[in-house]
Amino acid sequence: MTEPCRAAVEARKPRYFRVFGQDVEARSVPPGLYLVSTPIGNLSDVTLRALETLAAVDAIACEDTRVTRRLCERYGVATSLLAYHDHNAARVRPEILARLGAGAAVALVSDAGTPLISDPGFKLVREAQAAGHAITALPGASAVLTALTAAGLPTDRFFFEGFLPPRAAARRRRIGELAAVPATLILFETGPRISAMLEDLAAALGERTAAVCRELTKLHEEVRRGDLATLARHYGQGAETRGEFVVVVGPPAEAEAAVTAADLDLMLQRALAEASLKHAVEAVAAATGESRRLVYQRALALTKNDRDATD
Repeated sequence: MTEPCRAAVEARKPRYFRVFGQDVEARSVPPGLYLVSTPIGNLSDVTLRALETLAAVDAIACEDTRVTRRLCERYGVATSLLAYHDHNAARVRPEILARLGAGAAVALVSDAGTPLISDPGFKLVREAQAAGHAITALPGASAVLTALTAAGLPTDRFFFEGFLPPRAAARRRRIGELAAVPATLILFETGPRISAMLEDLAAALGERTAAVCRELTKLHEEVRRGDLATLARHYGQGAETRGEFVVVVGPPAEAEAAVTAADLDLMLQRALAEASLKHAVEAVAAATGESRRLVYQRALALTKNDRDATD
């Protein structure tokens, strides 16, 4: 740490946060950008590390200061808030980078969940990294993982799509592109569009099992499971659509059948005859949906066997 940065950290006054009615002094943090996950609904889901970091940094960059202020007031965090969202990012990002350059510690939060997941922040992290600033990510609440684990669908391989296009034609085209993905799909959607989205999913993906998660971790949390057509009818017939939705869709039937070891070896042998080990592994992993690590280990075993056979 440079001397100016060290001086900036040491000069900070004591900061506090409140848990279980007790004020706790936050330990100082080094300069840098802190990506802090916040609750997706239930404010009790915040981590102690998140609270301590939010109290210790010099500023919190957030999408909506009103939303983040509620969390801060609940836990006695007095750190100043700075609005940073899609509409002002180009103007505010240089200001945040300037603060980091002066030795400040800045936290980035979204309105709910993990920053950068369907929220602004990627460009800030990229430019902060390019400028040599330390980046620290604090794990925590995520609507993606909460829905995936509650859905009762395969979790070994999943694909996060986020929001589909709002216009029907573009949405159906994108669903068609996702149809062959050999993994459980995770999608975000708004209440006004949930019925139309489910109808399009049912039309394109057939009788796949899915789960519609509404208002996760909140008072009126609901997880409804069934095939896509049944779920589409349910929400098309007047079911509650207020709140935020995460839709989890099971993988295509063929994806549930694992590639046999013999098939994998054959594909690798053919790929290795025409490409380097690295490119062969990437090609076979992409074609089969198997993990790159598994394919790489099998490729190493095959090449070792070939060498032993020629010795």
